[in-house]
Amino acid sequence: MSKDSNNTFSNKRQKIIRKTIEAADGLSLGISMVVAILIGIGVGYLLKKFTPYPWLFWLGVFWGVAAAILNVYKAYKSQVKSYGEFQQRDEFIKEKIRQKEQDNGK
Repeated sequence: MSKDSNNTFSNKRQKIIRKTIEAADGLSLGISMVVAILIGIGVGYLLKKFTPYPWLFWLGVFWGVAAAILNVYKAYKSQVKSYGEFQQRDEFIKEKIRQKEQDNGK
């Protein structure tokens, strides 16, 4: 195999791996939301069962939904941070290109 075909294969493989990781990340967010709500429902059910206050079930449901919303917020903040890192990297690359162009122009 030539070096060029190895590089093409490597790029395709990196794209596939990147897409797989992004899909798993999105899936984990969905799973964490469902699990948070189910845990909240479970806690609410247990509170209702072992106390004389049936409204505690809804408190558990609220806790679960609030935890799911918190998971979405954390994922959002993580994506914003990741976007900022990519933006900094791109600005760094543009600066390096400008420096090379200036050095070549001299």
